[in-house]
Amino acid sequence: MTDDDPVPGTPATPAARAKSAALWGIVGGFSFLVAIQGYRLVSAGALPVGIGGTVLIAVAVAAVVAGIAYALEHRLRAKRRV
Repeated sequence: MTDDDPVPGTPATPAARAKSAALWGIVGGFSFLVAIQGYRLVSAGALPVGIGGTVLIAVAVAAVVAGIAYALEHRLRAKRRV
C-alpha cells in the first residue's frame, strides 16, 4: 500500500465516527452484562449491587467505551491502522 492509496472503509465523517462509537459502546455494555451474569452463575456469593445498579453500571461502561472509541478512532485512522 502506498501513501496515495485511499484508506479503505467508510470515510471518517463525524456521523460515521459517532455511529461506530455508539456500536462499540453497545458492545462494551453488553460485554459487561455478560461478565456479570457469568460471575453470578459461577460464584456462590451475591454482588453488592442489584439488577438496577448493574444496569446503571453497564450504561456507564457503554458511555465510557463509546467516548474512548470516538476519541481513538480518529488517531488510529490518522496512523492508517484502521
